[in-house]
Amino acid sequence: MSQRLLAIIGSGGMGLAIARRLGSGRRIILGDLNPDAATATLLGEGDNVSPLHVDVSSLASVQAMAKLGPFETIIHTAGVSPTIATAEKIYEVDLRGTAHVIDAFVGQVKEGGSLVCISSMAGHFAKLPPELERHLGSARTEDLVLESFPKDPGEAYVLAKRGNILRVQAAAKRYGDVGARINSVSPGVIQTSMGAAELKGPSGVYMQAMVGLSGCKRVGTPDDIAAVVAFLCGQDASYITGNDILVDGGTVAGQVWRDVSEDK
Repeated sequence: MSQRLLAIIGSGGMGLAIARRLGSGRRIILGDLNPDAATATLLGEGDNVSPLHVDVSSLASVQAMAKLGPFETIIHTAGVSPTIATAEKIYEVDLRGTAHVIDAFVGQVKEGGSLVCISSMAGHFAKLPPELERHLGSARTEDLVLESFPKDPGEAYVLAKRGNILRVQAAAKRYGDVGARINSVSPGVIQTSMGAAELKGPSGVYMQAMVGLSGCKRVGTPDDIAAVVAFLCGQDASYITGNDILVDGGTVAGQVWRDVSEDK
């Protein structure tokens, strides 16, 4: 019997929660710049996990991981945020890095398998012209980052995460041609180390205000995201591909309909 392989790229809070949710009965290949701490945690909990140094900004690095397949399930969670990275880094990791994962794994996913990329609710706030949206979804990966892109890290993050959503949507046919599915999940404010850094950063007050105006009125947890990822990878989601699921506790809705809520 062949091994059931699960690829998880990114070993932070969300990656760890997803590994715990999906790892039972599978061999986990955990890719990250520094996968050792998360690997030790999962090994201590009894999981079958192998660490691999992966830099998503390098196509060759991602391809080396993909070649360990074919994989039943691939989850891409690696990313950087405006508080900890420059605009250039955000484009290379969050935007081009996601494109690298999509490109590298399309030939290394089993029939019936699934790739889920973690985007962000930030992508739902983007207001981009149609020609830029088309570029983000369809440009060759090596041509994806344009000199005209914003240099502000916050604006770069919004653009990159919108690009993730569009890139996944545009790849649905390619993945369907090999009998697989591809989707994205857009988390809101999540209780991870990166989320905590953002809450303590320059945008923290604004983010807390957004949470306060959301339907759920709380910060999300990695388990909230893992539950939706598990659904997307399962048979109950077999007719879902090329889609993005917003898991933000109603934060985007609270902003879009803020004036209506305040009038009531």
